[in-house]
Amino acid sequence: MNKDYFVIVIVILSMISIVGYVHTTSSFSNYVFGEILNKAVLNQDDGGSIQKSKTISEISEDKIMDNDTTSQFKRAPEFQKIEGSINTNDSAPISLVSLKGKVVLVNFWTYSCINVLRTLPHLIDWDTKYSDSGLVIVGIHTPEFEFEKNTDNVKSAVHKYGIKYPVLQDNAYGTWNAYENNYWPRMYLIDAQGYVRYDKIGESDYGHTEKVIQSLLNELDTNKDIKNTDNDIFSYYTNSNIIQNTYKNNVSSFLAQPIDFSKIKTPELYFGNQSSRSAIGNPEGLHLGQAINYFLPSSSLTSNSSIKPNTIYLEGQWKNNPDNVELQSNTGRILLSYSAKSVNMVVGVNSSDNSQNQSQVTIYEDNSLISDKSKGIDVKNNSKFTIDEPRLYNIVNHQSYSSDNRTLLVDIKGKGFQAYVFTFG
Repeated sequence: MNKDYFVIVIVILSMISIVGYVHTTSSFSNYVFGEILNKAVLNQDDGGSIQKSKTISEISEDKIMDNDTTSQFKRAPEFQKIEGSINTNDSAPISLVSLKGKVVLVNFWTYSCINVLRTLPHLIDWDTKYSDSGLVIVGIHTPEFEFEKNTDNVKSAVHKYGIKYPVLQDNAYGTWNAYENNYWPRMYLIDAQGYVRYDKIGESDYGHTEKVIQSLLNELDTNKDIKNTDNDIFSYYTNSNIIQNTYKNNVSSFLAQPIDFSKIKTPELYFGNQSSRSAIGNPEGLHLGQAINYFLPSSSLTSNSSIKPNTIYLEGQWKNNPDNVELQSNTGRILLSYSAKSVNMVVGVNSSDNSQNQSQVTIYEDNSLISDKSKGIDVKNNSKFTIDEPRLYNIVNHQSYSSDNRTLLVDIKGKGFQAYVFTFG
């Protein structure tokens, strides 16, 4: 190796070190206890959409309890461009400044995301157990789909799931961008001085998150020793006056089901061509703004061999919208070969094309009406259900995972039916 070559190598290595240092120190999420709290493992489909997040967190409790090291933490950004609020006092808009002296859990969510919905029982449980001790949860509702910007829709979801803590509408992504966020769900824990002390991406690891909450609350009053009360995580759902009827109890049971991500072989599947993520496999393709006549592959209803797994097939005339496909004919069908325990659909109805503002849906699986033991919580005894508002509907809920793919057929009656995404559990 000659001298000039050696010098060039040294220069290149030095530049790499500098770039790595700048990248590491500039990231918002790295302002944590002098070490990396979270390692997010993001499983993506070929289109790059995030399917689920798992977090492995390792933290030293003595660093949580250290009040003299706040200089190493990032100050939490103020809530920005908020367009509406729920469960708040309108005469006194909620802000981080107004919450100084409290432990604040900022939770980014959107009401039609299954990954988000599975976190809600835990958030509600923490709100119930720790609000009197100084914890304030603030839900930042940043919409994924256009219908999630509607205040009435968000209010309906807040009531449906029994959320009592404040929810702020972040329709313009002002607060989302201020926090440099890219995920649903994501939780930030902010201490009484306004510093970000914990950053959690995705589902799971609830026990560890609760310990961080307890430690930050203990910083407020060293005379108290807040510990896990070991309540049933879902006791709020089962005992609340809000949730009494059978359907809502079924919702809580569904959200409480354990999920084995390693056994879910089908990723999220989007219908619209937003961000080029559409999973539609018909040869007719997608053409934004156009109404296309789609046809199911021949023999697809009797044999899986003619369709690709994890691919959506349509029948009927469908308009291609940016974030959904919309049924233009009076009837239509959707076919999918999938591998998971449960199947959800985010769907709605375009009321301008449907005077009744409803669509009727029948669910078939493996060439038969879906059985009572496998139907989702939104499906009635006759394997049918009605779409009457835009939201996530659980249409299949098997008792266990299977190594084999299942064939799902969704039969729709009602022009204006809009399909956004399939999600799985």
